[in-house]
Amino acid sequence: MKRTLSAILVSFLLVPAAATAQSIGESEFMNSCASCHGVSGIGDGPLAGFLSGSLPNLTQLAENNGGVFPVTMVYSTIDGTMTAGPHGTGEMPVWGNRYRVRGEQVANPDFSTDEAMVFARFRILALTEYLAGIQQ
Repeated sequence: MKRTLSAILVSFLLVPAAATAQSIGESEFMNSCASCHGVSGIGDGPLAGFLSGSLPNLTQLAENNGGVFPVTMVYSTIDGTMTAGPHGTGEMPVWGNRYRVRGEQVANPDFSTDEAMVFARFRILALTEYLAGIQQ
């Protein structure tokens, strides 16, 4: 058992950071976003028809921003600090709060509020990186 755990830890450490963030970001997207935004991110998820407005094509964010991926806008939209624009209606869940709560729930008893914030930021950054990677 100890040898297996060590092998898992070593293999995790050998994976490049970008690959790890990408897979976590993709997982977050599929778990938190695809039901509305669609698996491909174009806004055609199974719940899209139940929302009052149309969903943005997430693969066109850079194109719609002069060819530059809008990192700050995407991060603040996911985090919930963006108050204007397509998510100003409140239909999109505030994932930043949900990630912080999840960080507090999955942690050991010594997990501090600051560590829950780090957990949330990591998830949001991984998701933002994933979205940057699906730009057309």
